[in-house]
Amino acid sequence: MKFVVTSGNIANQNADCIVVNLFEGVTLPGGATGAVDAALNGMISSLIAAGDIEGKAGATTLLYTAGKLPAARVLVVGLGKAEKFDIHAARKAAAAVYKALSKVKGVKHFATIVHGAGIGGQDAAAAAQALAEGALLASYRAPNYKREAPENGPALCTVVEFDANRLASIEAGVRRGERIAAGVNLARDLSNEPPNVLYPVALARRAQTMAADAGLQCTILGEEAMRELGMNILLAVSRGSANEAQLIVLEHAPAGHAEEAPLVLVGKGITFDTGGISIKPSERMEEMKHDMSGAAAVIGAMQAIARLGVPRRVIGVAACVENMPDGNAYRPGDILTGMTGKSTEILSTDAEGRLILADALAYVARYQPKAVVDLATLTGAIGIALGQQAAGLFSNNDALQTALLAASQASGERLWPMPMWDEYMEVIKSDMAEVKNSGGRTGGVSTSAKFIEHFTEGYAWAHLDIANVAWTTAERDALTPKGATGFGVRLLVDLAEAY
Repeated sequence: MKFVVTSGNIANQNADCIVVNLFEGVTLPGGATGAVDAALNGMISSLIAAGDIEGKAGATTLLYTAGKLPAARVLVVGLGKAEKFDIHAARKAAAAVYKALSKVKGVKHFATIVHGAGIGGQDAAAAAQALAEGALLASYRAPNYKREAPENGPALCTVVEFDANRLASIEAGVRRGERIAAGVNLARDLSNEPPNVLYPVALARRAQTMAADAGLQCTILGEEAMRELGMNILLAVSRGSANEAQLIVLEHAPAGHAEEAPLVLVGKGITFDTGGISIKPSERMEEMKHDMSGAAAVIGAMQAIARLGVPRRVIGVAACVENMPDGNAYRPGDILTGMTGKSTEILSTDAEGRLILADALAYVARYQPKAVVDLATLTGAIGIALGQQAAGLFSNNDALQTALLAASQASGERLWPMPMWDEYMEVIKSDMAEVKNSGGRTGGVSTSAKFIEHFTEGYAWAHLDIANVAWTTAERDALTPKGATGFGVRLLVDLAEAY
């Protein structure tokens, strides 16, 4: 969808629909909504009095202007209670608007005010960013392999600001929102793709294409290069697959920052996970195409970081492997030694994500990073602990954890700190190797994080377990469609800019 920013009165816009808003509990609308209400001879006020418009968050009411305005329709979106309104509520309101208008035939162009930039008290640029993000995230459609073309919603949004002095701020906010939403939707596309289409080499090719377009440096390591580096733990996971593993390295190094210690983002990229020899139940196994959502989030975030011109060095690494069972597959009972020289005993081949991260995190030590953050769909247990409301956060560094929590608050992508006590390390000690890759079901989220930490060397590190938030089996709200959510992209962009 295309955005145009203009100065003017929303009531005068010649679009298929104009959009205004209302807080809950307001009986006499003011501002732009009041101007539209007056032009409609008090229609909005009458509907408020009748209880048909209540201003509840995300609720929409479509009105027809009968020639009283240049636009044929008016949509009123509720902003909820004024005391609870924030930038995340503004993003959700924009998503609700797009979803409502996508169901109205004949609406291809709508004009809207910036939700929250007036009496809502939000910064104009931030509110405009939220508007663009909300609409674009709601407009997302997964890759389509049907013969008939999917139905599309509005293609053009005119953002209208009455105060010409704020036009530059709103323009900047909209463009920023476009770039971030594009990164989220790229991550969603990658995670939603079928595994026969997006295997490790195909994912690497897509990353290369994106990097060339966004201005990122891109390096791809195949299995021969990884074998020379001693990445034998990662390669063991790949042994059962006919598809070659790939390590994707994306670097954003703007002028003047090429030599600084980078922020490094590492994503788990299991393009399909059968569980290997420790095979998963067949029910819902098809969803395991999204076990590369950590890698997808890193790739999407790197695109956004490049296009935003973030003034710092950032490196994104995606470890991409397919976990399959065949006669060459690694087994429970195997002992593997990877890039660090540390050994691990395999108890479950379905605990493979932590294994590929072991070598990927060893690899990134060469950059002498300022900090490293990995994202992985690692454990089902994190969903038992946190539901779909937040990802789990594990860290060995208080400052990095604080920065991640701040980025979580700014982006609206929630994190919750989880324990990393030394006792969890005792649980994964092996009789024959230094560690084993599973500590059992009890405390599984923290023992898995302690396993990963074992392979981090000399840098601040955080692990985000996103298994519960990267995928949803049903649409959660207008912002979050069924399937891949793209969780982590907005969070990582905020971290890169602020840490």
